[in-house]
Amino acid sequence: MGSLLVLVASLLTPWAATTSLRMAALLVVLTGLGLLGSAWLALCAAAARGEADLAVVRRAVVWWSAPLVLAPPLFSRDGWSYVAQGLLTHLDLSPYVWTPSVLDGPAGELVDPMWRWTPTPYGPVPLLWGDLVADLTSEPHLLLLGYRLLALLGLALLVWALPRLARWDGVDPARAAALALPSPLLVAHGVGGLHHDLLVVGLVAAALVLARRHGWLLGSVVAGLALAVKLPGVLACVGVALVTLPVAAPLAARLARLAASGLVAGLVVVLAGVPRGLGLGWVEALGVPGVVLTPLSAPAMLGLLVGEVDAVRLVAQLLAVGLVLAVALRTPTGSPAAALRATVLALLAVLVLSPAVHLWYLLWVLPLAAALRMPARLRLLTVVLGLVGGLAAPLDSSLHGLYLVVLGGTAAFALLTAALLGAPAHRLRVAAAAGQAVTVPESRRPG
Repeated sequence: MGSLLVLVASLLTPWAATTSLRMAALLVVLTGLGLLGSAWLALCAAAARGEADLAVVRRAVVWWSAPLVLAPPLFSRDGWSYVAQGLLTHLDLSPYVWTPSVLDGPAGELVDPMWRWTPTPYGPVPLLWGDLVADLTSEPHLLLLGYRLLALLGLALLVWALPRLARWDGVDPARAAALALPSPLLVAHGVGGLHHDLLVVGLVAAALVLARRHGWLLGSVVAGLALAVKLPGVLACVGVALVTLPVAAPLAARLARLAASGLVAGLVVVLAGVPRGLGLGWVEALGVPGVVLTPLSAPAMLGLLVGEVDAVRLVAQLLAVGLVLAVALRTPTGSPAAALRATVLALLAVLVLSPAVHLWYLLWVLPLAAALRMPARLRLLTVVLGLVGGLAAPLDSSLHGLYLVVLGGTAAFALLTAALLGAPAHRLRVAAAAGQAVTVPESRRPG
């Protein structure tokens, strides 16, 4: 029901010409997300109690995602950027050189003005996918459907890989899947927003599983595909190297495996760009997302505070590289659970120190973290982020300029969050989902 309300509101929003109608549509979306969040908390609690198995969780993923398949891009207009970039590739205009502004009609006009005149920072895989879909149709809405199918491929990879990763660390697969897959964060941003980050984390998860089963070479190839979508995908190489090395491998062997895995991944990126002559132009555009000072980026906000945004961002990026190297060199080898933990820590370091952060960047970390054993407080934080990250989705920068709508939406979001996290019944669900001991008052006990 929650996903259906989000779909209906998303279809009506383009026709809402007044602030009051936009506000009404926003409230409908928040209501839908609230219903989705409530159902998700109940599912997580049931899985934690052993009352919902993996099949139940998978059905929830399908039913909660299905209504959004035909929706326009939700909570950001990045989906229209993908469409424009795919069309540019199909027209033999490299999106690393040409921008969506050269496209006539809806394909160019629907792109967020912020990104209409910028090259793409994405790797060749999504561009080649857009080129492939454009062989069938040049209609922007059908191309958009093609890109949503690409996001759903990332979700399918997670559905397959996550239970296997959970077993590495002795976590109940159903509980891990319930926490990660049908969360408001993933449904809203991954399926609704069709962000490439869902495909990246799906490929990272698959790379780890395949590396353990079939060796580092195949794992590195899949890690290369993740890198060929978006830069953080390269961090899969850390887990691939660690999980395929023997226990207590010497430093030289560790360095050699990390280098070999990274080299294979880089080769995959280069080869992926060959069919359309894309090259490595996307590397020069990696700074494009940083043109916006996002409030979720600690380096950006600190830099703004001290008046040295570029310098603080540079230091943060160097620190992120150092932390990733420390994780890669200090994590025990030959342990699948340790390899998964190292991958999560590496992704977390890059996320926290990124020059630009959006809510959907949490998809790099939270789905994989759900497969790890962790203290109840950390699991509680994972639950809260999965919930709040979805509920806050409508407050994206796509509403820039509609300040009254943003103000009203923020107030509604605060009330909804307080209701979901503060109501006694929901507090019990959140605590149960996080694995905390729950004391039920006598008045609420049966019989």
